[in-house]
Amino acid sequence: MFTTFFKGLTSVANRASFVKQPIQNIYRHVQTATADTPSALEKLRSQLRYYAVVDIAGRPFLVTKNDKVIVNRLNDVKVGDVLKLDKVREIGSKDYTLKGTPYVPENVFDIKATVIEHTKTSKQTALLQFTQISSDILDNRYIQHLKNIVFILVLLNYWGKLYNKVLVAGPVRAYQDLKSYILKIIFKQLRRLPSVKAKIDQELSRTVAQMEHSIMSKEVGCEIHLKLPSKGLTEEEVMNSLQKLSSLKRADWEGGKVSGSIYHGGEDLTRILSEAYRIFAVANPLHPEIFPGIRRMEAESVAMVLALYNAPATGCGTMTSGGTESILMACKTYRDMYKDLKGIRYPEMVVPVTIHAAFMKATSYFNIKLVTVPVDPVTLKVDIKKVSRAITKNTVMIAGSAVNFPHGIADDIVELGKLAKKHNIGLHVDCCLGSFIMPFLEKAGFPTTPFDFRVEGVTSISCDTHKYGFAAKGSSIIMYRDAKIRKYQYFLYSQWTGGIYASPSIAGSRPGALIAGCWAALMRMGEDGYLDTCKQIIGARRAIQKGVESIPQLHVKGNPIGPVIAFGANEPLNIYDIGDKLSERGWNISAVQNPAALHISVTLPWVNSADQFVKDLEECVKEALKDPSAGSGATAAIYGASASVPDKTILDDAAASFIDLLYKA
Repeated sequence: MFTTFFKGLTSVANRASFVKQPIQNIYRHVQTATADTPSALEKLRSQLRYYAVVDIAGRPFLVTKNDKVIVNRLNDVKVGDVLKLDKVREIGSKDYTLKGTPYVPENVFDIKATVIEHTKTSKQTALLQFTQISSDILDNRYIQHLKNIVFILVLLNYWGKLYNKVLVAGPVRAYQDLKSYILKIIFKQLRRLPSVKAKIDQELSRTVAQMEHSIMSKEVGCEIHLKLPSKGLTEEEVMNSLQKLSSLKRADWEGGKVSGSIYHGGEDLTRILSEAYRIFAVANPLHPEIFPGIRRMEAESVAMVLALYNAPATGCGTMTSGGTESILMACKTYRDMYKDLKGIRYPEMVVPVTIHAAFMKATSYFNIKLVTVPVDPVTLKVDIKKVSRAITKNTVMIAGSAVNFPHGIADDIVELGKLAKKHNIGLHVDCCLGSFIMPFLEKAGFPTTPFDFRVEGVTSISCDTHKYGFAAKGSSIIMYRDAKIRKYQYFLYSQWTGGIYASPSIAGSRPGALIAGCWAALMRMGEDGYLDTCKQIIGARRAIQKGVESIPQLHVKGNPIGPVIAFGANEPLNIYDIGDKLSERGWNISAVQNPAALHISVTLPWVNSADQFVKDLEECVKEALKDPSAGSGATAAIYGASASVPDKTILDDAAASFIDLLYKA
């Protein structure tokens, strides 16, 4: 079968050989020749006389000044003749009589016209011949069998994807995803209609205007600088401007009314961090020979966190700019490692739907297929059986949280570790939010769960030192079980004209001052300091949880063990409406979705405000029960629209517009 196929292809190639060098040579000469070059004209006449009739697989191909014809057999004509046709008369299906006299072009322009016509017709003939021969090959019975086999394989491939989708996500979610996909296509087409596009643009403009007012209204009275000052300001003027900007209206984080965002370790620690920044303001770890102290502090900071997470002697890591970069680096590492070790060209990662969005960002940045797995509706832990079903030969990593952002739930890391070992893939544990709380739960006397390097199968962990480690924003640690894994995180390029280039993470130059501040925070706090803050923060979270559980109309999501709590509302209440009422009382807490809930990352300032929050929450619930306009607030409106709009790209457009506003001076 394949011999016949390749013979056919060879035949096609041979029959098309006339478009090669001879005619192309003439064509090039013709394009540059002019009437003022008689010697060139004679040369072209000679070449054209020889090549104008070309043998193509036994068939002469004839080109003249005014006529052209392909014949099976020419009477009284031999290859090399150039003829002017007076008449072509068909005698039979294969026999032709040709009458005429030889024609030799008299000038360059006739030669050009003849050769150009020859070239064009030759290509058309080749295409016709190729089409005919290809058709003959495809009609071959062996090729027909091959086509059927390919069709079946394609069908099985799509069926396998559908089956795997239903198996992992479940029939209900698979149906919902399919429905959303179809609606997305429909709405994408509808958005192209002028009337629909105009309406959407109008609503989007209104939303952007509201967001702009919300942002800019807090900056009323600010002096605007769109160009460099013609003359530099004095130190006093700069400091006065900084003080004015610092005093702009903002949320009351010092009073413990803001969820997460600012992980404050106290004024004394802030003063130490500021001094560390001053001392190392110009430091850059890219140049360890210039800043050896920064190199030492970075290495020690990584080592201290490795010890906190019970890493083996082979454990190692690097510092990054935050939890997102730590997660990005882990995903990039597994992609590159398993491409090298297993030859995986189309990598996949399997993660819970509750995993941090940085994993979604990683799949977008590094071309990794994202496979999300649902969580148990009661415990909100990732469904281990569905994780197992989702793993394929292309899976390079799985991941779990300890704890996750939406609900503060720790996934079953032990079971995930078993799967990772069984399939010889990476397991990343996201402890960015749990950071310096999770390692101290047991010592503080609170319930905990295995999550660190003591769990077999765990190959990497991310921990944010700038959260509950109380370092300044811009520092996190990515840890690996051994250096054989970590080396795939590095970027190395030895052929650069600027010299050998190597960097451990995404950034090249990095602020050494942040490394110094991180090291200073770790040294100042110590184990006793972190143990004490763990007790205070978890104590505040438990007080809030107890208060929520005492309100019949509310319920806590899952069983949180870390510093985060999420709670929803029972019908007919709208939890987002309750969130809006809390906002009116000065509380700045987060809304999460799928399922709808309010989320609080309890920080140290909440220790003194937890009781007041519970009281305000009780009053807001009472108001919501008797308020007929429930759901009319900003948060309720936004997330209500999010749930009801089939085309989520509209929400993406609104989010992009919000980011645009952040850069509007």
